[in-house]
Amino acid sequence: MLNNISETVTSIADFVCGYPLFFWLIGGGLFLFIYSGAIPLRRFKWSLKALRAKNNSGEGEISSFQALMSSICSTVGMGNIAGVAIAISIGGPGAIFWMWISALLGMSTKFFEGTLAIMYKGKDKNGNTHGGPMYMLTEGLGRKFKPLAVFFAVFGMIGTLCFMQANQLTESFITVLDAPDTFNFRLITGLIMGGVVSIVVLGGIKRISKIATKVVPVMVGLYFLLVFIIIILNLNLLPKVFHLIISEAFNLQAGFGALAFIALTGARRAMYVNEAGVGTASLMHGASRNPNPVREGLVAMIGPAIDSGLVCTLTSIPILMAMSISPIETEGVKGLYIALNAFETMLPGWGEYALMVIVFIFAFTTMFSYSYYGNECANYLFGEKNGKYYDYFYLFMIVIACIISLDLLVSIMDLAFALMTIPTMFAILRLSPRVRRAAKEYFITHK
Repeated sequence: MLNNISETVTSIADFVCGYPLFFWLIGGGLFLFIYSGAIPLRRFKWSLKALRAKNNSGEGEISSFQALMSSICSTVGMGNIAGVAIAISIGGPGAIFWMWISALLGMSTKFFEGTLAIMYKGKDKNGNTHGGPMYMLTEGLGRKFKPLAVFFAVFGMIGTLCFMQANQLTESFITVLDAPDTFNFRLITGLIMGGVVSIVVLGGIKRISKIATKVVPVMVGLYFLLVFIIIILNLNLLPKVFHLIISEAFNLQAGFGALAFIALTGARRAMYVNEAGVGTASLMHGASRNPNPVREGLVAMIGPAIDSGLVCTLTSIPILMAMSISPIETEGVKGLYIALNAFETMLPGWGEYALMVIVFIFAFTTMFSYSYYGNECANYLFGEKNGKYYDYFYLFMIVIACIISLDLLVSIMDLAFALMTIPTMFAILRLSPRVRRAAKEYFITHK
C-alpha cells in the first residue's frame, strides 16, 4: 500500500516538476524579460546602486541588503553543487550556458517579485507587517483571491522543509569521513544539526538576517578562492572549459532534439537553484524596511546573478576540468559525489574535504532561511501566536530527515515547491503592468 502511494506521488511529482513547471517559470520569465525591456541587461548597474542606498524608513524588520543576503542564504545551497553536477552529467557542458540564460530570465522574475513584495504588504493581528505571495494576491488583486493565498501558504510550509539538505549532509559525512552508517550516528548527527540550526532560527528574522550578512559574503568568497586555486594550478585547461560550454550549447550534430534537451536540462536546473517565481524571495524581501518598491526589486534582481550565475559557474569549472583529465563515472551516482570526486581530482588529498566544508556551510545557511519561509506561511494560516510552534516542528523534522529514507518525502517536497509557483507567477503576471508603470517613474526620477 505504502509503496503504491510512494510510486504514485513520485510519478506525479516527476511530471509536474518536469516540463509543465519548466514552461510555467521559464516562459513567464521570458515574458517578463521582454516586457521589462531586458531590465537585467539594461539596469544591473542600477541594482548595485540600489544596494548601497541608505533609506530604510519603511515598515519592516531588516534592510534591503539583509533581505538579499538572507534570500541568497536559501538559494545558494546543495543545488549549486549537486544540481550543476547533475546538469553536466545529463546534458553535457552545454547545459551550463543554458543555466546562464535561465539566470538572466530569473533576474527579470526576481525584479517583479521583489517590487511587488514591498508594493503589497499585509499586517497581522498584532500590527506587524509581512510580505509575500499571500499579500500580493489579497492586497494587490483583492480578497476574492484569498483561497489562492491559502493554497500558497499550505504548500509553502511543506516545500520549505529541509529534508534534502539535512539528509544529503548526513550522507556526505558518512561517505567523506568514512563514518558508520548506523541509526545512532544518524541520530547524533541530526540532533547536532538541529541544535545548531535552532540557535539561529529561534531568534527570528533579525537573527537570521544578521547571520546571513556575515556568512554569505564569506562563504561565496571562500568558494571563489577554492575554485581560483584550481584555475591557477590548471590555467591551461580554462580555455577548453569555456569552449566546451559554448560549443556544446549549440551542438546540432545529434539533431535539434538533442539541442533542446541540453537547453531544457540546464535551464531547469538553474530554475530550481534561483527559486525565481517560487515566492520564497518575496517572503524575505517583504520584510525589508525599504520604502521604495522598485528599488527593492532592483536589489532582489542581484540574487540570481550570484546563485545561478557566479556560484554555478564556479562549480562547473572544476568538474569540467576534471572530466577533461579523466572521465568521471556518473551513471547511478548522485550529483554531490560527482562534484566531490572532481574537486579531489583537481586538488588531490584535500579537494573533497575543502568542498565538504563549503557544502556544510551552504546546507546550513539554506536551513536558516527556509525556516523563516515556513514560519511566515504558518503565521498567515494560524496567526503569529500559533505559528511560532512551526519552528519546533521544523527542527524536529531536520532530525527525522537525518535518520530515515526520504524518497517519498522528497517527492512531496518537490511537488509542493512546484505548486507554490502557481499562485506566485499568477500574481506576478497579473500585477506586472503596475510594476512596469512604477519602474518607468522610478527611472525618470532617479536619473
